Amino acid sequence: MFRTAFYAAAFAVLAMSGAAAHDYTAGALKIGQPWARATPKGASIGGGYLTITNTGTTPDRFVGGSTEASKSFEIHEMSMDNGVMKMRAMDKGIEIAPGQTVEFKPSGYHIMFVGLKKPLEKGEMVKATLDFEKAGKVAVEFAVESIGAQSGASDHSMPSGMQMNH
Repeated sequence: MFRTAFYAAAFAVLAMSGAAAHDYTAGALKIGQPWARATPKGASIGGGYLTITNTGTTPDRFVGGSTEASKSFEIHEMSMDNGVMKMRAMDKGIEIAPGQTVEFKPSGYHIMFVGLKKPLEKGEMVKATLDFEKAGKVAVEFAVESIGAQSGASDHSMPSGMQMNH
């Protein structure tokens, strides 16, 4: 009985921590676990992250999106150039080739929510629409994690010795 109560409590903690992020499908595209980082008061930009997998036989292109949480929605890339971190907007979007998974993560490809209307707070969900050349518009929700999060809640480990099968 203790074990059952322990697993139930662990599951409840995960559910409350934002682990409710979802996967989405648009045609041959699989959009995995959208998440964002919480922002400090007064911040005007926020970051969004996810994965996009093309299970089809033709390429598609992630060209942008929108959200009511900010004035604009931009796709960016961060990279190192001779020891200097550089960030640039991907104005033409990003192609997702057949069989390819593109990961949007801190210090790589990411989404910028520019002109935030209010700070992003841990535990809330940010509704957005992703735009693709072929798959069209896809409604998603970004689960807001802590300010320093490096991944979405779905990647968090269980307490020592525990496992959950998805």
